[in-house]
Amino acid sequence: MMNSIESRLSGWGRYPSGTTAVCRPERLSELRECMSDDRSLVARGLGRSYGDAAYNSAGHTVLTERLNRFVRFDAESQVLDCEAGVTVDEILSCFVPRGLFLPVVPGTKYVTMGGALACDVHGKNHHKDGSLSRHVADFRLLTPSGDLVLCSREENPDLFWGTVGGLGLTGIVTDLRIKLIPLESSYVSVDYDRAENIDEALELFHDSDEQYKYSVAWLDGMAAGRSLGRSVLMRGNPAAAGPATDLRPHSGRSIPVPDVFPGFLLNRLSVRAFNAVYYRKHPRKARDVPTHYEPFFFPLDRLSNWNRLYGKSGLLQYQFAVPYDGGREALVRVLELFAKSKPGMFLAVLKRFGPGESASPLSFPIPGYTLAADVPCRGAGTFDLLREVDRVVGAAGGRIYLAKDARLAAGAVREMYQGLDAWLELKARIDPDRHLSSDLAERLELVP
Repeated sequence: MMNSIESRLSGWGRYPSGTTAVCRPERLSELRECMSDDRSLVARGLGRSYGDAAYNSAGHTVLTERLNRFVRFDAESQVLDCEAGVTVDEILSCFVPRGLFLPVVPGTKYVTMGGALACDVHGKNHHKDGSLSRHVADFRLLTPSGDLVLCSREENPDLFWGTVGGLGLTGIVTDLRIKLIPLESSYVSVDYDRAENIDEALELFHDSDEQYKYSVAWLDGMAAGRSLGRSVLMRGNPAAAGPATDLRPHSGRSIPVPDVFPGFLLNRLSVRAFNAVYYRKHPRKARDVPTHYEPFFFPLDRLSNWNRLYGKSGLLQYQFAVPYDGGREALVRVLELFAKSKPGMFLAVLKRFGPGESASPLSFPIPGYTLAADVPCRGAGTFDLLREVDRVVGAAGGRIYLAKDARLAAGAVREMYQGLDAWLELKARIDPDRHLSSDLAERLELVP
């Protein structure tokens, strides 16, 4: 095993955390050396999964950010071959000035492509373009046996789909090929609509969402009564080239948040006041507002280490999806639970999902609604609330995004992900010695 050091790691939510042996390979030979060790391990990119998916307290955590080389770019097909440690930020910095963009981006540019694939990330265009895996041609996977296996829809398709959304538990992706898309401008032409409640928001989504490539709504998780679920919908299309066409990859520097930020300043009163101002500052309707892609896709990246705003106790991000049939009722019930609870919902984002990748057992998206909520981690009341929300989501036929989870029970995962048994069979076959594991995998019994 290459040299390692003991380190305390957590996910982006800062809860939970664990002490693990950390190694940082810089080339494939060193990655193979990590894989050959007897102790279990899991790969970690930039640690932007929220919970305990990207560290292994029982063994090693392999940091992959130095495996970040561009391997090849085919200008004719616009297919990029890159190592798994390459980040969304590095790709956009290089290719936006060349008039190219990633087909799917998550809510932060500070994620590695390997981590994005392991979580099968989705973006604001899922209703149109699906999740990341739809645009990945193939990848190479270093398996626990030390074999380097090419995985695609045609070659080793079981490993391809088992790795997509598989949270790093089938092997370590070394490099992947993804098709980029043309870009005429670094701006998005955005339409804003203010919705007075959840019903108006859903009506706007369904009436006109197909006109937009990108669609998302900020939702006031503190509002109640007739204002329950009041929202600001932000939907847009790539801006066309024009006299002022701009292909800048960055719109400004990030603002650092100190690690001494007192978490108590972020409370129900302050968040309710912020939400009221944020809602009212947007006009009832605005059309064709030119917005640089960075604040549109990655608004929180303007605050580096924004997770520190929640203090050292951290936050839980709770993201769930529910099918359209019965989804409205489930959303209303969840919003009511949060609105009357002591922990509250501090930041909430609502989107629509299109058809999911049915061949991927652990990929999160299903056709329906998805709500992502930031919840301060403040004692037993928080966990009691989320268990109650789990029951609402499960009863509606929904599921929770495992890449952001930090506290779900193992039994709930089996009910939410019907393809889990098939995935566990693949896991047992590819990793009979339980070499690949994480704290999340142990908690959710994903290591058979």
